Amino acid sequence: MNRTDQWDDESRARDVADEFRRLFDGAPDGVWAAPGRVNLIGEHTDYNDGFALPMALPRSTLVAARLRTDGRLRLHSAQGDGRITDLDVTTLAPGAVTGWAAYPAGVVWALAEAGHPVSGADLHFDSTVPTGAGLSSSAALECAVAVAYDELHGLRLPGADLARIAQHAENAFVGVPCGIMDQMASVCSTAGSALHLDARSPERHGHVPFDLRGQDLRLLVIDTRVAHDLGDGAYAALRKGCERAAALLGLPALRDLSAGELPGALDALPTELAPLVRHVVTENARVVEAVSRLREGNAAALGPILTAGHASLRDDYRVSCPETDLAVAAALDAGALGARMTGGGFGGSVIALVRFGQEDVVGDHVTAAFAAAGHRPPHVLTATPSAGAHRVTAPLEGTRPALS
Repeated sequence: MNRTDQWDDESRARDVADEFRRLFDGAPDGVWAAPGRVNLIGEHTDYNDGFALPMALPRSTLVAARLRTDGRLRLHSAQGDGRITDLDVTTLAPGAVTGWAAYPAGVVWALAEAGHPVSGADLHFDSTVPTGAGLSSSAALECAVAVAYDELHGLRLPGADLARIAQHAENAFVGVPCGIMDQMASVCSTAGSALHLDARSPERHGHVPFDLRGQDLRLLVIDTRVAHDLGDGAYAALRKGCERAAALLGLPALRDLSAGELPGALDALPTELAPLVRHVVTENARVVEAVSRLREGNAAALGPILTAGHASLRDDYRVSCPETDLAVAAALDAGALGARMTGGGFGGSVIALVRFGQEDVVGDHVTAAFAAAGHRPPHVLTATPSAGAHRVTAPLEGTRPALS
């Protein structure tokens, strides 16, 4: 079975532009792409000022965009209900827009909040990033708008600044208190590398070579098809718990607690907060170790790191679910070097590092385990580290070709 996950953004862009013409009676000013992501390691660390190691996927959200001069923001999605959402840019405010349209509208609002003179636009979206799968479909949607507006208005903002704009849109406009990892991965990733993120100083991010093919390895992404909703309160409760723990320990953030200080901190904390702190501190250490192994050219050594990360998310942070636990166990049973859930949790996807030639063996074993448990068949694909947000059609004169 061929599970290679490759998409041709250029051919997709032609279709998106054609649909834009049908919807909005004229050609777009351009088409931009922003990818989803998987996080190799470093989960729930970004809002604790910690470290993460995500990579962009070869699945993206495309947006065909054309600026307007009348202050109207018109939004349409190929994955929506067919209707065009028509908004007034001057009246955008948190809570005023609901559903998927809140994400792109929030970016326009956040740009204006940051003092950038932005206008309305016609925007048509088409995405291959599955929603609710823990692959950052929301960040892809936000970042596609951010890079399109950046170029169309000649803002020339650095990639980390655009990621902050997109994060602010999700935090303040949509109401999801996410960290900055998803947006940084979508905007700033490069092909063939993982993004080494320090959430305290995202502008200082680095790129770590992740040579899967050169080391006869493959990365499977197993979408359990259990949708999650990070706006339902559970995610916010975890973040508040971490912030409370840091305050009790007298720290700016849990990132400032060292591994050596961890035992004493756990003894001093309320019982319900100790597991959250243990996860964050040990997860930051796992990111540091993973980066070291990749820089040594030993990607296979990520396997045990991934598996340890899943155990921590399952037992300490308690954000896994029966389907993600089963996918991890089945992948390991079939010979995967390591596996863990990726994303915010409560469903979503699992990643599994496997030897070349074992993709179908592992994928089929996970699928059989799901069938035996009475679950819906998972979607299994092979992913490669891909490029971050970019213009798909020819760039406008005088604009930069890429973000970094």
